[in-house]
Amino acid sequence: MNAILFNSNDPSVQATQMLKEAEQIIKNSSPKENKPKSKKSIIIIICLIVFIILLTIFSTIFAILNMNSNKIISGISILGIDVSNLTKDEAKEKVSSLLNERLNTNLVFSNNEQIFNALPAELGCSYNIDDSISKAYSIGRTGHIFKNNFDILTSLLQKKNINPEFLYSLDSLNAITDQINATLDGRLTEASYAIEGNNLIITAGKSGYVVKKEELKNLIIDKMTANAFSTDSIPLPLDTKDAEPINIEKIHSEIYKEPKDAYYTQNPFAVFSSETGLDFNISMDEAKNIAANNVDTCTIPLKTLYPKVTTDDLGMEAFPDLLASYSTNYSTSSANRSTNIALAASKINGTVLMPGEVFSFNGTVGKRTPQAGFKIAGVYANGTTSSDYGGGICQVSSTLYNAVLKANLDIVNRVNHMFTVGYVPIGLDATVSWGAPDFKFKNSRKYPIKLVAKTSNKKLYISVYGCKEDVEYDVELISYKTGTVKYSTVYTTDSSLAKGKTKVVQAGSNGSTSVAYKVLKLNGKEVSRTLLSKDTYSPHNQIIARGTK
Repeated sequence: MNAILFNSNDPSVQATQMLKEAEQIIKNSSPKENKPKSKKSIIIIICLIVFIILLTIFSTIFAILNMNSNKIISGISILGIDVSNLTKDEAKEKVSSLLNERLNTNLVFSNNEQIFNALPAELGCSYNIDDSISKAYSIGRTGHIFKNNFDILTSLLQKKNINPEFLYSLDSLNAITDQINATLDGRLTEASYAIEGNNLIITAGKSGYVVKKEELKNLIIDKMTANAFSTDSIPLPLDTKDAEPINIEKIHSEIYKEPKDAYYTQNPFAVFSSETGLDFNISMDEAKNIAANNVDTCTIPLKTLYPKVTTDDLGMEAFPDLLASYSTNYSTSSANRSTNIALAASKINGTVLMPGEVFSFNGTVGKRTPQAGFKIAGVYANGTTSSDYGGGICQVSSTLYNAVLKANLDIVNRVNHMFTVGYVPIGLDATVSWGAPDFKFKNSRKYPIKLVAKTSNKKLYISVYGCKEDVEYDVELISYKTGTVKYSTVYTTDSSLAKGKTKVVQAGSNGSTSVAYKVLKLNGKEVSRTLLSKDTYSPHNQIIARGTK
């Protein structure tokens, strides 16, 4: 039996080989008595050979033309989007545009009268468009000639659709499910609790609906990977669940906190602050009885557990280095003003600030009331001098401001007085008032600090202790007057004064403008100069009364 063998992938070699095989078949034909039959066979074979040659030639030409083209073949779609005869860039632009519309079209979830919306893009949804374009472009280009041509013809006749890889964030899908569960009508609510003051308020759970997460996820995926995108709402797949009963022991384990004593280490140096604890103020059995006898809510009393050693209790050995100090004199102050200064200083004394912690003067000293021990003394208020509880404590905040600056700590909030003061240089004061200005600073150092404030012989001393860092700067504070704010004369009437007569009720004095800098020095050389503030101090207007009597 004669056979036509193809031993090469080269079409020209294949054709030559077929011709040789045909000649051999003719030479080896049957005897003359079978000549008519042999002749017919020869014709068939020749026709077959010619057909194969022509098919090979045309296939080769077709394949070469396709290989040399930079366009996707006809009949190819990506998720229902026709990309036939488009370059890869053109296809990407078209597919990206249409699929981005999907990603930015709200998914609507419905449950009877409730509607919930979510953007697919916000759910972390996306398509691997580049991979899909590469797959589309490779059709008709990756196999041998006959396979490529077969793929091309198949695509023309049957069309071919490529489903791009669909990506999503499981965390985002879970999050939207949780959001829906949180607002769903008739939803399941588990038992919950909240701490209000010294009480634990426990609310019992209620049976209700929950969204089936896995089913909802599959519905979203099906919708986003369908060839024809629909804006129809997705019915929420719901399940009914019973709420878990109140578990007092579990709640206790979650809210219970052991108190921690403050302590410090020397090598390496570190201060660990104290922490208060929390516990039920009744026995576990009593708490269980309360929960069992209340259907909707119940209240469990709590108690604070205090540490044996607080951070403020740590001795000065935990703060070995004097970082800065500052003092002011109040020898001319009244007894009430002196009392206020000493009281405010005592409230500040011993305060410990951990690294990054912010100090609030008002928060530490508290409201200036007679119950707290404060006395009535002179204050600046509403542009004039008057009297109020706590008068004089601005000298404490201003002294602290200077000590803090010299310790190279960061200032969070500072306001200058309306008028200049005499106990600190101009531009280096810090006013405070309950419900209004507050002086705040942050422990910006690597280690904890401790404030020591005391009074002696009509002097206020404030020091900052801690642990020196590898590089410690000498801090110099520079402030000076930059200008004058002239006072005005204000006239009032006095019915007790004869008409035409005048009397000076308040002598006028000019105000000032000032500037203040913090200068850092290392080994006696200035390394930085930081502007602290540019302040304006109001003048004391001259007040003259005119008689009307």
